[in-house]
Amino acid sequence: MNIFIAALLGLSFTSFLCLYRLFSGPTVFDRIVAAQAVTTKTIVVVVILAFLYDQDIYLDISITYAILSFLAVLGVAVFITQRREKQ
Repeated sequence: MNIFIAALLGLSFTSFLCLYRLFSGPTVFDRIVAAQAVTTKTIVVVVILAFLYDQDIYLDISITYAILSFLAVLGVAVFITQRREKQ
């Protein structure tokens, strides 16, 4: 159980580093990658919590969150592509 708490603390720390990159990233692409990294770390945290509390509903939530995150990144990529084609 202590290993899971250590993993959660490590993921939380690295998420804060990614949040720093998200807000201070020099380019849009750095910010997109940082947002995706935060999302991935959040999904891992939810899966660990599902394992610790033995609740399958958390796995469903993490899968839904992963799908929504993927669709959001695709939407941003399409938006950036269309904006560059207009210029």
